[in-house]
Order: sequence, then structure tokens, then C-alpha cells
Amino acid sequence: MTILLLGSGGREHALAWKMLQSSKCSKLFVAPGNAGTASIATNVSMQPTDFESIKKFVLEEKIEMVVVGPEDPLVAGIFDFFKNDDDLKLVPVIGPSQEGAKLEGSKEYAKEFLIKHKIPTAAYDSFTASTVENGCKFLETLSPPYVLKADGLAAGKGVVILNDLDEAKTELRNMLVHQKFGNASSKVVIEEFLDGIELSCFVLTDGKNYKILPTAKDYKRIGEGDTGLNTGGMGAVSPVPFADAVLMEKIETRIVKPTIEGLQKDGIEYKGFVFIGLINVKGEPMVIEYNVRMGDPETEVVMPRIKSDLVELFLAVANEKLDEVSVEIDSRSATTIMVVSGGYPEDFQKGKTITGIENVQDSIVFHAGTKFDNGNIVSNGGRVLAITSYGNDFNEAIKKSYQSIEKLHFDKMYYRKDIGFDL
Repeated sequence: MTILLLGSGGREHALAWKMLQSSKCSKLFVAPGNAGTASIATNVSMQPTDFESIKKFVLEEKIEMVVVGPEDPLVAGIFDFFKNDDDLKLVPVIGPSQEGAKLEGSKEYAKEFLIKHKIPTAAYDSFTASTVENGCKFLETLSPPYVLKADGLAAGKGVVILNDLDEAKTELRNMLVHQKFGNASSKVVIEEFLDGIELSCFVLTDGKNYKILPTAKDYKRIGEGDTGLNTGGMGAVSPVPFADAVLMEKIETRIVKPTIEGLQKDGIEYKGFVFIGLINVKGEPMVIEYNVRMGDPETEVVMPRIKSDLVELFLAVANEKLDEVSVEIDSRSATTIMVVSGGYPEDFQKGKTITGIENVQDSIVFHAGTKFDNGNIVSNGGRVLAITSYGNDFNEAIKKSYQSIEKLHFDKMYYRKDIGFDL
């Protein structure tokens, strides 16, 4: 099959790496891709939200499947664009419909879905600029810390957690009145704080059947000990050590099953990944959020642990036959450490020459923000590389990743030295 993968990050490099292990994948294009995908597939200079250019390319290259990495094209309706186009409707798109993508595109929509289908989640209310003072009053009814979430897409940075009530009110006004996150915060969801430890559950569904993929836990904050600003993710561990059989059974019966059944009841077409952000509160799992694609950097630890043919799984999703295939999981642990640009997630410089990748033997180097420049690999984003390793447990895997990082260099390179510290 000739396949087109949309996206340019570490997630897409990991998906490409895994899809190319399939005998069913004869040619893989990645749009726009990065230096890592360029070394194993064919990059195409095309944005994932430019549907007309994608259509032209799909028809010219006789693309037989489109796999969507990031959330933006899903929220913009790429699944529906293909489905409603006579020239494209037979090309399967791995990703939900535009309605399904609202689970990530709108925090309010997701909360309404959770409450409607009786899926455990935090109490909440939502506010706009015209009701900002009501929002301030609602904050007064809650105990600190206070959780404020921009309703729309804010590249993983639209969540603010504050301990001080006055600060929370100021921040709410910043988000709603002063549009701190632009249009994404034209509506803000305020919810009760859940105290526990987070994990991510990944599900692949054809809309009726589902397979639960390996669990993962990522580390969002820039600083060690989970301090400082939120990032897109500084590292990840899989499996999550505390996600034992008892917790996983609760997650499946109380959260995964009612989610897939809820999609069916609501008539939502959904063929792709569901990423369920969970928190374990004293042994009871509750949903923090939905994403409608794989996470990054979690993909860089989940994909290496899937032994099954990923393209075969995607075909089963497209044909609604996911119940007819099995998913085999590697029993080893996998960890990934993100190497980022100095200054990230605030101001950082691009174009720094990266050396030493060829010296890494015991880990897989997934490229995130990289590109080729005059034959050199240079940094091209805040998160630059993800260094993934296997181990008999997460400690052994982490040790290998850190040893591999010592072989890498670029100017002002930074990474957290405490991934897995809380496990």
C-alpha cells in the first residue's frame, strides 16, 4: 500500500518507523515530516490542514490510506472532507470525524459527553467574557488549587492550575477578556482539582470495537520535580507501573467501554485513536481530558511496545473489523526522554547543528523538531529529539536513554534528568 502520514513531530516519526515494519506498506509519504522521517520515508512539503493540496497529492500518487498524526486537521474535518468527496471517499482516513474530534477541540463538549454517558470526571462549569464575573463567583465555591482550561486547542498549553483565589480570578480575566490564548480561550472551563497521579490510556477503535494499547505516563513540566511551565511533554514511561490489573479493569469497564458506546449512541463516526487522559484518585480512575490522536511523547514509548503489524490494525479499523485482529504487546518497558531547545517553552532559537545521533546504539532516536540544512541535521522546534530505550523495567530503560543522550550535542540543549522520579 501507498500511505500518506500527516504531521511533523516525534509522534509522526514513531508512527512512520512502526508502519514501515509492515509488509503491507510499500511506500510511505510524510507531510511535512522532519529530518527523521526524511531518512526512512519520503517527506512532502505540504501542511496537514491544506486539504486541497492533500487531495491533489492523494490522487496523483494513488494514496491508499491517510493516517492523521496531529489534532488540527481532525478538528478541521479532514475525515469528512474525504468522506464527502467522490474522488476521495474510498480512501480510508485513520482519525475521527469532525464531530468526534470535538472531544479534543472543545473542553466543554468533552465534559458534556462525559457527564451524559456517566463517565467519572471532575465537577465543572464553563464561562465566556460576558459571564467572567460569574466564573469568579464559581471559583469561590471551590477549594484550591483552581483548574482553568481554555476551551479550544492551545497546543497543550491552555491549562492553568493556581493555588491562590485572587490569582485564579486574574488569570480567568486574562484568558477570557484579554484572550491570553487567543480564540482558544474565548470560553474557559473551570473544574474541581483532582488529587492523584496521572496516566494516559490509548485506545484504537473502528467506532464499534476497540483495542486498548499500552498505557503511558508523560511529564509535562519543563523543570525537574514537575515544576515550571507546561510543555508539550518532556518524557514518557510505558507501561505505567501502578496500572495493575485491578485499575485497568476499572478503566475499561467505567471509562473505555462507555466512551465507545457513547460514540455509537450519539451517532459519532470514529475510526482512529482515543487518548484518554486519566487521574488515579486513591485507586479510582477519572477522566481529565480526551485527545483524538496519539500523544507526543507517549507515541514514542507506545509504538515500540506494539509487536503487531500497525498497518494491519489500521486496515481493520477502516473496515470495522478490529474485533477480528489481536494486538500483541512487548512485555519490556520503554521510556523516552525529550531533548529540547534552551529557553523552551518560551523563547528559543532554531537552526542549531545536532551531532552524535549516529553514535547512539542502545536507543531509538525519534526526531521531533528537526530538519536538514546543507546536509546537517539542525533543530527546528522547541522539542528536538526523543530518545527511546527498552528495559526489563522503567529504571533500566531510563538509564539507557540517559547514557544515549550523553552522545548527543547541540547548542543550549536541555533535558530533564528526573523522568520517572515519582514512580
